[in-house]
Amino acid sequence: MTFYETIMKRRSIRRFKDMPVPYAVLKNCVNAARLAPSAANLQPLEYIVVDEEPLLDIVFDTMKWANYISPSGNPPPGERPRAYIVVLNNSNVRANGFEYDVGLAVGNIILVALEECLGTCCIGSIDRAKLMEILNVPDHYTIALVVALGYPNERPVDEEFSGSIKYWQDECNVLHVPKRKLGDISHRNSFASL
Repeated sequence: MTFYETIMKRRSIRRFKDMPVPYAVLKNCVNAARLAPSAANLQPLEYIVVDEEPLLDIVFDTMKWANYISPSGNPPPGERPRAYIVVLNNSNVRANGFEYDVGLAVGNIILVALEECLGTCCIGSIDRAKLMEILNVPDHYTIALVVALGYPNERPVDEEFSGSIKYWQDECNVLHVPKRKLGDISHRNSFASL
């Protein structure tokens, strides 16, 4: 599979098989994030890998899932993530503008995970104060995002955008995700469709 084909295959996964994720794979994900571009090469991001059994459910309870299809979009017990990578920003290094670094780093995490047949879901709806307390994160850090990981137990499909961005589940619980057409979002040499 080419790299482009890998990217075309990527979907956010919210249901996972009950199989542990090897720590070596999680470590590779963090290493790929570490090597992502960083504005002014400040490298303000740090990462907490969560893969211990009792902690997985505790971390899960700090997040909100699939708002458009809640509660059916919430992973049920037995189909929850088997690991998390918590992306932190050290505000002593960079207080503002770190979001670009986060996007680049998380993109690397997602693609390395996909190469290892893992599904991912980026979670921004987090009880950050509670999660910081649970993970003993010092006050000069902020939680930017959490990446949930595990072996996929669903196959979301993309649908042509037809006026609504809201994803939905069909009667077989297949998740359908509207995506805008390339011609609708792409311009060449000026603001006009290709």
